[in-house]
Amino acid sequence: MPVSRRAVVGFAGAGSALALAGCAKATTSALTSDAPSASAQPSATSATPTTAAPVQLTTSVTDGATVPVDTLLTVTAAHGSITTVAMTFTDPKAGQQIVQGSLSPDSATWTAGSLLEPGLKYQVVVTGQNLEGVETSTTTAFTAQSLSLKQQILPTIVSGGTVGVAMPVVVRFDVPVTDKAAFQKHMTVTSTPAQEGTWGWLSSTEVHWRPKELWAAGTQVTIVVDVNSVPAGNGTYGQKSVTGTMTVGRSVILNADLASHYMKVVIDGAVAKTIPITGGKAGFPSRSGKKVLKEKFAALRMNSETVGIPKTSPDYYDLSNVQYAMRETDSGEFVHAAPWSVGSQGKANVSHGCIGVSTANGAWLFSNCKVGDLINVTGTARGLEKGNGWTDWNVSYDEFRKDSAL
Repeated sequence: MPVSRRAVVGFAGAGSALALAGCAKATTSALTSDAPSASAQPSATSATPTTAAPVQLTTSVTDGATVPVDTLLTVTAAHGSITTVAMTFTDPKAGQQIVQGSLSPDSATWTAGSLLEPGLKYQVVVTGQNLEGVETSTTTAFTAQSLSLKQQILPTIVSGGTVGVAMPVVVRFDVPVTDKAAFQKHMTVTSTPAQEGTWGWLSSTEVHWRPKELWAAGTQVTIVVDVNSVPAGNGTYGQKSVTGTMTVGRSVILNADLASHYMKVVIDGAVAKTIPITGGKAGFPSRSGKKVLKEKFAALRMNSETVGIPKTSPDYYDLSNVQYAMRETDSGEFVHAAPWSVGSQGKANVSHGCIGVSTANGAWLFSNCKVGDLINVTGTARGLEKGNGWTDWNVSYDEFRKDSAL
């Protein structure tokens, strides 16, 4: 008997339904039997915490070692951070001293703020903590190498007080500096108002800093020679660091024309006085050039033997009380009172190289001039030798900075 199409479709549909029902039941049964009960589920609060590694603190010098004085000590932290660093040494005169330092933003590195003092014992106590805040401490002791006095270079800042607009910063060293660049990197000059300038080495024991233009009146200048324990070559090191200051006073410029035999004194840009003068005669010409007044003496003995004129010479002299003497050069040229040559002042050059003025004009100059003032001498064929006094302004700025070590 033939089966109707409706009946066949209905059968097939019924069989599919039964099969799906069976699959659903089997799947449900399997999940139920394999899954743990709700009471057996692990919770977040019952997990076993992990233990962070202890912080590892490392000092850049070895405990018990003798280290070079130019060592800049550092401390580093791994698996955590640095919390405190106490670096100390004992000065024989001042007692225990603390070495200051700086901590990096991530607290992973500490760096000492200074090099070491020769022959002294140091102790570094470091505390750090790991990522869970557990602290660890370490202690390192060491000794800085000893140095003889011949191995140590002492700097001296010559410039200071109230000075003239041509005053260079002058620094001298008692032992020659072989590595000038190493020292120069640790020497700075700052001023208010700021002015461009540069260092120039005259020798291995003297270095100057001059601004590009003459100082502005009223400028405040700070000098820092931070060379303590800095290596200077040939087994030598800076003995100490020094600082200094100077104040630039009013502008005083002496324009001495030995061809016309007159000097114009310019104060703060205006001619304050015109003075008749005399300079070096034939055979003893004064040096022309831009010089800086170096020293002032209310009274000074002048003896020609100090400038190479012996007693046997008809030009020999020995003057015990030369008044109002202001040094121009190391070779012995001064501006000073010369009452014996008043008749020639303003007319002829009759001296042995100095610039002579009357006693009254000498007193006026002495009261109005200071160390560091500029004296611009013209009118002679004899030039000024480099280093014969403070000759920094006798050359251009570009020429001067050729003597920089950097």
